[in-house]
Amino acid sequence: MATTVNVHEAKTHLSRLVEQAAAGQETIIAKAGKPMARLVPLVAEPKAKKLGLLKGRIAIAADFDAPLPADFLVSGRDP
Repeated sequence: MATTVNVHEAKTHLSRLVEQAAAGQETIIAKAGKPMARLVPLVAEPKAKKLGLLKGRIAIAADFDAPLPADFLVSGRDP
């Protein structure tokens, strides 16, 4: 639930309001009773994925997608 404060109170207690926002509390800043701004916690942006970190460390066998040997396949069993 958001707390509403006037501009003068927001200026006086800005450090406290910022700490509350960082903790997840939303604050509406009003001027003459009219909401003017909203102080909300900053959401960290996800880090960009780096492609190719495992390049040269993983190898896929040449016969990876070859059919399985007949002695490995057992007929009549549920998977």
